[in-house]
Amino acid sequence: MLQPPDESLHWQPGFPVDARLTLAALCRGRHDPTHRVTPDGNLWRTALTSTGPVTYRIRQRRLDDLTIDAWGPGARELVETIPTELGAGDHPELFRPGHPFLQRALRRMPGLRVPCTGRLFEALVPAIIEQRVVGLDARAAFTRLVRAYGSEPPGPAPEGMRVPPTPKALASVPSWEWRQAGVDLHRSRTVIQAARHAARIDQTAGDPERAYALLTQLPGIGPWTAAQVGHRALGDADALPLGDYHLGRMTGDALLGRHLDDSEIEAFYEPFRPHRYRVLRLIELSPGSAPRRTPRAPRAGPLH
Repeated sequence: MLQPPDESLHWQPGFPVDARLTLAALCRGRHDPTHRVTPDGNLWRTALTSTGPVTYRIRQRRLDDLTIDAWGPGARELVETIPTELGAGDHPELFRPGHPFLQRALRRMPGLRVPCTGRLFEALVPAIIEQRVVGLDARAAFTRLVRAYGSEPPGPAPEGMRVPPTPKALASVPSWEWRQAGVDLHRSRTVIQAARHAARIDQTAGDPERAYALLTQLPGIGPWTAAQVGHRALGDADALPLGDYHLGRMTGDALLGRHLDDSEIEAFYEPFRPHRYRVLRLIELSPGSAPRRTPRAPRAGPLH
């Protein structure tokens, strides 16, 4: 029998919310130990909140009927903030794209929202690991680190799940273990430096302008990495990751029928403000629109 949750919330928002689709942006690959969809269709996640670790399960009956159960010291904080995490502060209804591709995508995904976890450091670590490397390798490195340095999740989490490592745990990872996980010296130093400022980073959750200013002041963190945090932890629907290797190809193929040069991307997206990331996410989730990703660097060993 399943252990009773420490906290629960039955949420019936007055707008459509697709929890699995919305929070898929937080998942780092099919092996991610912090994110799991079980055969019954329920979404399980772990997190390290300001009040402690938490395991939470989201059961969804309709786009306007969700039940969230949470276990652990962070359970109350989680259920109090889960509507915000699921995009309660997002306003996709204000987006009125003229392009038929985007209009069709919006109709197919009425419950897609931009998440806002408020946990900036949690979003920052995998974003740093993803800098300048093949996506598969970055996700494998993140998985290895969470398995090795994360903690056992509270409650009845599915087997193999872990709570993300604490800033202290990441700051103590030896250099050889970063290399063994597939993270080079530049990225590991950036994670360690960020871990030392984790509390300050998370304190800016309610002030995106301040958050971006602080993030981009830290060594090794630029606009691309900050945008990755913005559209996961800050609910920023405009956080376009300029500089992404595949952005021009993906956008151009979907909306123009040709690749966009890097020099064209920023101007092309300008009319979509303040929904530039929303445009990209709609493209990413539309069948057949995402390009086959080709490696730009030597591949690391496979994840076992």
